Amino acid sequence: MTKIHELDTPVVLIDLDRVEANLRRAQEYADTHGVKLRPHIKTHKLPQFAKRQMELGAIGITCQKIGEAEVMADAGITDILLPYNILGEPKLKRLLALARRTSIKVTADSTTTIDGYSRTFAGSGIILPVLVECDTGGGRVGVQTPEEALALAKRIAGSEGLRFAGLMTYPAKGMAAQANAWLERTTALLKEAGLSPEIVSTGGTPDIWQSGENRAATEYRPGTYIYLDRFQVQEGVGSFDDCALTVLATVVSRPTDTRAILDTGSKSLTSDTLGLQGFGRIVEYPDAAIVSLSEEHGIVDLTHSAAKPEVGEVVRIIPNHVCPVSNLFDEVTFVRGDDVIDTVPVAARGKVT
Repeated sequence: MTKIHELDTPVVLIDLDRVEANLRRAQEYADTHGVKLRPHIKTHKLPQFAKRQMELGAIGITCQKIGEAEVMADAGITDILLPYNILGEPKLKRLLALARRTSIKVTADSTTTIDGYSRTFAGSGIILPVLVECDTGGGRVGVQTPEEALALAKRIAGSEGLRFAGLMTYPAKGMAAQANAWLERTTALLKEAGLSPEIVSTGGTPDIWQSGENRAATEYRPGTYIYLDRFQVQEGVGSFDDCALTVLATVVSRPTDTRAILDTGSKSLTSDTLGLQGFGRIVEYPDAAIVSLSEEHGIVDLTHSAAKPEVGEVVRIIPNHVCPVSNLFDEVTFVRGDDVIDTVPVAARGKVT
């Protein structure tokens, strides 16, 4: 059996035992607290993991873009939420084609988006469920007030080819209580208007262990929980021993006693730091710091590391943010311990439309 140290680098390693433990831990928490999970597949982009999430009890999956949803539908996934404003005739045609072969729900935060959905689905024989996306404090997309949410819900309910299905939000980390209060006020308004939401969807791995407190929500959408990363460890979601994805790298140079160079740059580790210092944690040298990246080189400061790697040495890196890393590689390698189990294509890689 091939061993990890025999692999060419850089390569993404996925520890299957850690994946399974992370999925089970989250599903058991959800079951205990009466939470329905709808995992976001943008972290792993792998149909086999989406299916495993559903086998363990998830009610469906979340995809960020139509391309991801198409890949998952091809793999037989039959319950997909697409929480993104879909605009433009090419995308709307793809959405209709997707809805003809799987159960798909979408979101909207404007009348323009809603009218596009209605124009596409009117007369098609398919009724598209639409959720109103709400900005409950995250400062990204979404209506700004419960009153705006009510107005859009009415617009959806009155539009041919559409059905008002509920509310969706992605709150900022640490703001779950604020989001819950926002959603409770909005739900009360909707009920008064005879538009009780069937679905109230929220999410975010950083607050997953508080998801049982989201009284207004009917489902929760975690993504990174399957792998975890340096950022999620900082947020207390798990430990470094729970991190299932690492990037295997080779030390290609030691120009000075305090500097090493890795064969992993921004095209392998991503320049997305999520506000952390450095660009990942070297498992074997935790006191070393990956201080900067060029496209193909990672520059490591060894000043505070008593032990120092040699040229040709292979190391494992826990990224700051695993989601972009999944989208940087054509394939990932499954491992157990030091054994290589399989190498598989990242089926939804690059599906950003």
